[in-house]
Amino acid sequence: MATLHHPRTPAHRTSRRRRLGISLTSAGLLAGVLIGAGPAAAAPRDDARVAHDAVAAEVAAIAARVTEAEDNLQRMTVEAEAASGEALAAQAALDAAHQDAERAAAELAEARATVERGRDEVVEISRQAYMSGGQELGEVQLILDADGPGELLQQAATLDHLGDERSRTLAAFEADEQRQRQADRNARAAVEDRDRLAREADEKRAAADAQLAGAQADFDALAAEKTRLDEQLKAAEIRLLELQGQEDAERAWAGQQTARLAATTLSSAGGAVAPTHGRVTSCYGARWGTLHAGVDIAAPIGTPVFTPEGGVVLQAGPASGFGLAVAVQHGDGTITLYGHVNQFFVTPGQAVAAGEQIAEVGNRGQSTGPHLHFEVHRGGLYADRTNPVPWLTQRGISLGGC
Repeated sequence: MATLHHPRTPAHRTSRRRRLGISLTSAGLLAGVLIGAGPAAAAPRDDARVAHDAVAAEVAAIAARVTEAEDNLQRMTVEAEAASGEALAAQAALDAAHQDAERAAAELAEARATVERGRDEVVEISRQAYMSGGQELGEVQLILDADGPGELLQQAATLDHLGDERSRTLAAFEADEQRQRQADRNARAAVEDRDRLAREADEKRAAADAQLAGAQADFDALAAEKTRLDEQLKAAEIRLLELQGQEDAERAWAGQQTARLAATTLSSAGGAVAPTHGRVTSCYGARWGTLHAGVDIAAPIGTPVFTPEGGVVLQAGPASGFGLAVAVQHGDGTITLYGHVNQFFVTPGQAVAAGEQIAEVGNRGQSTGPHLHFEVHRGGLYADRTNPVPWLTQRGISLGGC
């Protein structure tokens, strides 16, 4: 079957050229519109980028100021705690010296009583020797007039009338007098140590009080400034999230904060009880030329404070620099200290069990905000303030970031 072909007439070609012209014209017009609209459409995107960059720069600037404020507050807190720690250590040494002086005085009194009893025995020996006719009155007087046990024994040795038992009595008397002389020297030295430590305790207490008084106003002003900066930083970070297209910027910001805290949060395992629940903000170690002798755990005021291990409460009450503090001595002699507490629920001498609440987190004393300052002491209160991390780790407690 033949195929039917339509001839291409001039009219047909004219119509096609007309349609092509219209298409080209439309395309040109559309291109013109698009080209003309380019700057107008790009403008909002550029404005958004400028706003984003401005807010990001604001976030960075405020964050830097917050970090600087935190560092300054932390430095002031560490210095205050160090000064207070020295004062408290000096007081603890003074308390121990008082006990040593009292013990030395008691030993001296006992030694003197022993010597007096020995002197009576020597007199009785001489009297019995005289009554039995074994000694002349002059010989008895010679013994009684002897200057001290050494001379008395020497005098007695020249006499043939003292038996072995009496000689042993005189030797024991001489030993007792030697102990008395040593006890007297010990008592004098203990009193001198006590007086010296009392002067040192007064000096360190005065230095700590002066340091706290001098820094408190600056500390309070800086703390208020940090609070203001924290609010500014939060608002700027939320604005930045909005510019980045977050539908619920506040929720996204809260999630970021949770993630930041997770890396430094205190944790425990295997039934262990951590001193408190919170975020570790400062570890043990030297900084700014001062030893930070514990770890700081940030938490809201009122957060419970527990003792990770059972023991006996040594102290509970005011503590320079810490405001209020509790100290617990455990079975192996180790002492744990809990500072800046808001209030405490134990008394000195009270036995506490592992996991028992002894206090609550506070912001007393000079501190960077509500937190628990936790220390571990060995060899006595403030004798050796060691890194708490090993002690806690042995009990299944992990300090995030330390």
